[in-house]
Amino acid sequence: MKKITPICLLLALTVAGCQSDEQATNQSPTQNAEVIAQHKQGLAKQLSTSYADIEQTLKSQISDQNLTISLSTLLTEEPESSFTQQMYKADTSIRTMKGVSAYTDELLEVRLADKSMVQEWKDGMSPLFAFEPKGDDESWQYIEAYDIYGQLHQLDAYKMPDMPVFVVDNNSAKELKAGLQAMQAEMQKLGQPAVIQGDSDTVQQTQLKSSFGTSSAAPISTTAIKKIRLADDEEPWISGKAEVYAIVTGVNPSRDEPTLDLIEMPYLDYDNTDYYPNQIAIHWSRYRWGAADMILMEQDDGTDYKELAKLLVKVAEEVLKMIPDPEVQAYAIIPQITGKIIAAIPDGLLVNDDDYVDVYYTLMQDTSYVDHPGAGGNAIATFEPLTISPTRP
Repeated sequence: MKKITPICLLLALTVAGCQSDEQATNQSPTQNAEVIAQHKQGLAKQLSTSYADIEQTLKSQISDQNLTISLSTLLTEEPESSFTQQMYKADTSIRTMKGVSAYTDELLEVRLADKSMVQEWKDGMSPLFAFEPKGDDESWQYIEAYDIYGQLHQLDAYKMPDMPVFVVDNNSAKELKAGLQAMQAEMQKLGQPAVIQGDSDTVQQTQLKSSFGTSSAAPISTTAIKKIRLADDEEPWISGKAEVYAIVTGVNPSRDEPTLDLIEMPYLDYDNTDYYPNQIAIHWSRYRWGAADMILMEQDDGTDYKELAKLLVKVAEEVLKMIPDPEVQAYAIIPQITGKIIAAIPDGLLVNDDDYVDVYYTLMQDTSYVDHPGAGGNAIATFEPLTISPTRP
């Protein structure tokens, strides 16, 4: 293997990053999705033929409790290898195409597909290296994977393999968090500031603090998600855990403009499972008429989060512009905004129709909803009013 000095490596990677920026700027979302799949395919093949060099690093990091190894770890362990250079270039390109370069310094990881594979692999069974195909998963006929000799194999798209399989993929939790931050920043630029609701999100904490101000401030009226469950949608095994988020839609209380808030839902990993997050979803001071809708989405491999934010704002604003006096229709306007957003997303920026999970229309302030099904029947959730009082002195 040719030895590369750290300075040469740094220069090569910097140039690669600049090229990725330019390429991503000139490509459509569909083209981006195709390029991302090509990146992952190339990495899967490169990793398969480099397995002898990385086997010990993988075995030192992968266990029943931890099935992933990050790009940064591979860079540290094998900084001068050819697959490290290729991974870095791909990661830079993917972050640029997704519009999240400013919000995370890496996305790519290598993940063992299932913990049931750990023991056989550590006992000496050679693994395959796979990647998620492009396009709608309903059209996938098989999953391509490479053995340690670089030979191509075709695996069942919906049946878990009976051999160890490593998947080259994005860290979905990290991507979603960065993506929501990118969307929030883009909405801010467009004059539609969004709040990210999430149990680890500092924006929400800041909003609560500024809303109270002093101990004499009025309580804050919210609605919390007490329980939520998604139906089994037969997600392919290669996709791993789901990363679901929500978009809350409504109308600004003080002007005739849309209000769009984002909800990070990092706990909602698997279908057919009950979760009890007690998560604040709606701050009612941000919405007119005490009504809002909630769209549940699953992140997609081809999403450009900045462009998605632009689309959401554009569609919502266009609906309101077509209504000369919003007060006449009142909260009946909100489903019109939501419907236009849902209609625009599949044909606009996302390449996998399964990204739209479900929608809740007309959630009302001070109203409980117990085991309430979404309009599409794919989600069941319990919503409860939650009043947050100022901190006692």
